[in-house]
Amino acid sequence: MGNKNFLISTGIFIQTGCLIVLSAFFISTANAARIKDLAAIKGIRSNQLTGYGLVAGLNGTGDKNSVTFTKQTLANMMERMNIFVDRNRLKVKNVAAVMITANIPPFARIGDKIDVVVSSLGDAKSLKGGTLLVSPLKGVDNKIYALAQGAVTIAMSSAAEDRDSHLLVARIVNGASVEREISFKLNGKRKLILSLFDPDFTTAKRMTDTINTSIGEGVAQTIDASAINLWIPDDMWEKDVAEFIADIETLSVIPDTTAKVVINEKTGTVVIGGDVTISSVAIAHGDLSVTINQEAGDPKKESVMNLPGTSTIGDLVRGLNSLGVKPQDLIGILQSIKAAGALQAELVVL
Repeated sequence: MGNKNFLISTGIFIQTGCLIVLSAFFISTANAARIKDLAAIKGIRSNQLTGYGLVAGLNGTGDKNSVTFTKQTLANMMERMNIFVDRNRLKVKNVAAVMITANIPPFARIGDKIDVVVSSLGDAKSLKGGTLLVSPLKGVDNKIYALAQGAVTIAMSSAAEDRDSHLLVARIVNGASVEREISFKLNGKRKLILSLFDPDFTTAKRMTDTINTSIGEGVAQTIDASAINLWIPDDMWEKDVAEFIADIETLSVIPDTTAKVVINEKTGTVVIGGDVTISSVAIAHGDLSVTINQEAGDPKKESVMNLPGTSTIGDLVRGLNSLGVKPQDLIGILQSIKAAGALQAELVVL
C-alpha cells in the first residue's frame, strides 16, 4: 500500500505507509452532575473498624501448629467457656487466625448491619467453608463499635488458573451488627463546609453560584478550590438541617476539569479530555511523520479536511485513525508532542 497523506486546514498533516487499527476514547465534560456526586459535607463520613478473631470449621486448611498465636487464642477462648486444655497439645488445622476489617457508615444506629472482610494472618491454605466466631470490632479510639460473626464467603473464579487464588480473603455480607453509635449532630449547626472530591476553583465557584441562586443569596461562599462555606438559613438551623443538605445535594452543576490525556501502554488505550488542544509542531516517528501548523497544504496533493478554529488532539487522533495508526505509534506521537510543549494538557501514562 502506498503512502497516504492527511491534512486538516487548521494545521494537521499526517503521513504513514501502512493501514492499522487505533483504539481511542473521547470524554465529554458538558454533562451536569449533582452536587452530591461532586462533594460531601465535611465530617459526615464512614469510619474504619478492625478486629482479630478465629475462623473455625475449616477442612484441614487452617493454620499449622507452628502458628502459636492461633493456638493461644483458641485456648483463651475455651478457658472463657470454662473449658481448660493444654494449649501445647492443641491442633489447629481446622482453625485460622484472621484480621477483620469493616467500615461503619455515618449515622449508623445500634442494630444496623454492616459487611466485613476477613483476611488470614497465619499460614492457612484456605478459609473456604469456615465460620467466623464472634469478634469485637474497634475504632482508632480502641472502643468497640460492632460485633462480627458468620459464615465466610469466598468469591470463586470460573477460570481454572484462578480457581485456587484469593482463598485467604473472605467476606461476610451483613456480618457485623453495630453496638455503638458515632454521634454527629446536624440540628443546631449554623454553618457547614462542603468539601469537593476533586478540588477546582471553577467548579467551586459554579457550585457557589448555583446554591445562592437556588437556595438564597449569601448561603454559599467559596473558601478555596476544595471547600465552600454553607450558612444555614435562620428558619432551618434548629431542626431542618438535613432537609437543607438534601436540597443542596440535588442541585446540578457542570464540573470543570483539567485538560488531560491518559495513556495505558499495556492495552494501547488512550483517553482524551474534550478540552485538550495542540499547537504548531513537527514530529518524525519511525516511518510516520506529523506536521502541525497554521496553513493548509495544496489540496491537489493531499486529502483535505476543513475544521474551524485551532486543532484539537481529537482532530489529530481522528486523522490517525483514518490511516489505521497503531496504538503504540499514537502513544509515541503524543509523548513527543508533550515533550515539545505543543500539547496543552497533562499527559498521564499508566
